[in-house]
Amino acid sequence: MKKTRKDLLRVGVFYDGNYFLHVSNYYNYFHSRKKRLNIGGLHEFIRNIVAQEEDVDPQFCQVIEAHFFRGRISAQEANQRGNQLYNDRVFDDILMSEGVVTHYLPIRPRGGRREDKGIDVWLALEAFEQTFYKRFNVLVLITSDGDYVPLIRKINSLGTKVMVLSWDFDYTDDQGREVTTRTSQELIREVTYPIAMHELINDGLKKKDRLVENLFSLQDFSQPRVATQPDDAVGEVKHARIISLNNGYGFIQYPPNNLFFHYMDITDGDFDDFVEGDMVEFTIGQNDKGQEVAKNVRKLVDYDVNSW
Repeated sequence: MKKTRKDLLRVGVFYDGNYFLHVSNYYNYFHSRKKRLNIGGLHEFIRNIVAQEEDVDPQFCQVIEAHFFRGRISAQEANQRGNQLYNDRVFDDILMSEGVVTHYLPIRPRGGRREDKGIDVWLALEAFEQTFYKRFNVLVLITSDGDYVPLIRKINSLGTKVMVLSWDFDYTDDQGREVTTRTSQELIREVTYPIAMHELINDGLKKKDRLVENLFSLQDFSQPRVATQPDDAVGEVKHARIISLNNGYGFIQYPPNNLFFHYMDITDGDFDDFVEGDMVEFTIGQNDKGQEVAKNVRKLVDYDVNSW
């Protein structure tokens, strides 16, 4: 029998940001799903998987804290990398809209390498402190790093259970390099609930499980996708060149301001078919903030540059 409302479960979620983005890139570029992980869908999934493990109704299992930790390059350097600064802000907006608290440390050069030294320590300290004061029933870590084993032991000493969401996968990147991601076995042994996300996701996608499908959707699966506004569809068709692509987003050269487009605004082909410098046709629409963006983006294969 499931527990009653008085046994409300408090869940804290802590993201190893570099790891999460690595996994999200894998699903977006190398997995057959070809979509990014969705923060809101992931939190809904966490509530349900914790409720299942703890034998309570998901309604009485709530994520009361969520924190994201990552190293970050300076604003000046990001500004020099095309639209990196803008893309960082877009992702910050997503995290903020889902109530996730962000924690960043500067990435600095060290011994010929670039390091975000100290971010894992900060995550561990914050997770322990928040667990101590907020009295989480379950702490959820999104990581695969065995360095967090001491944290897990400390959390266990507070009487809080620990769940780890982790992924194991292999793929060949665009440079032909073999990339392998594995979870620390010591980490798995220490936690109360080790969740092999790669297995759950692959199985859930085959079964068309709503919770699993919603891990990749920016939309409510109970509703059809909203069609492009009529003004966008009948607007004047423009032609210009793609100047940058980054993680499911892109920018088209269109003065006075370059136009943003999302992979869902592509009407013919796939986002991965595009490369910087491609000529495209599109119409101009508006996002929910009233800003001009490119809609109905289509790659032009054969074109005469002198005709534009």
